[in-house]
Amino acid sequence: MKIICLTENTAVNGCTAEHGLSLFIDTDDVKLLFDMGQTDLFAKNAQQLSVDLSKVDIAVLSHGHYDHGGGLNKFLELNATASVYIPQNSFVPHYNAQNKYIGLDKELLGNKRFITICEDTIIFDGITIINYKNVPKNHKFGCFGLKKELDGAIVDDDFDHEQYLLIERDNKRVLISGCSHRGIINIVEAIKPDIVIGGFHTSKMELDDELTVLGKSILQCSCTFYTCHCTGEKQFEYLKKYVDRLYYLSCGQKIII
Repeated sequence: MKIICLTENTAVNGCTAEHGLSLFIDTDDVKLLFDMGQTDLFAKNAQQLSVDLSKVDIAVLSHGHYDHGGGLNKFLELNATASVYIPQNSFVPHYNAQNKYIGLDKELLGNKRFITICEDTIIFDGITIINYKNVPKNHKFGCFGLKKELDGAIVDDDFDHEQYLLIERDNKRVLISGCSHRGIINIVEAIKPDIVIGGFHTSKMELDDELTVLGKSILQCSCTFYTCHCTGEKQFEYLKKYVDRLYYLSCGQKIII
């Protein structure tokens, strides 16, 4: 299995960075796109990396934020056939701590190629979307000021618009997560992967005891982590002191599993 990062906050190999995430996944029997960044940059980087997005069979959106679904329009333009699996509540209005809209393009609501996921769903042989409801809240996670609209009121986001991708190949369980808003440890404990790829939602955390606790918790997990995007570069370096099996994934890099 090959995983190529098309969008991330840092970039190498002639690619361009932006705040966002997009991953191309080729399992040999199916090609997937996980998230599309915040602009059409994922498509430009795909061209730079010789990835043909028109050949993608399945697309998956991790959650309803602009930096993961901002490129949806571009993907639908470039690929005429792939279904796009979106989580429930994706199009609920979402806002940041400054009350700026950070949700998806509302004009896409109801697109015929979207399939809304409300529970764990097998989308291909050995490939399952895990719904947020099956991730227990055993460990605290913060919203960091992120909001959503509920019944006309603006409230703290509980991230009920989040989903995760589990790929089982060659006796390996590979978990793909966009931002892990509901807590990376909660998610790992629920899904029990061998390999984790995705953001930890720690970029706004201070380099202090709280991050130390997270690092020690990650150390207790037996899996290998490739992190990126909302983890934060400084936070990654801090966590790396505690976890040998923690690596950073930049746009333009490839993982072979």
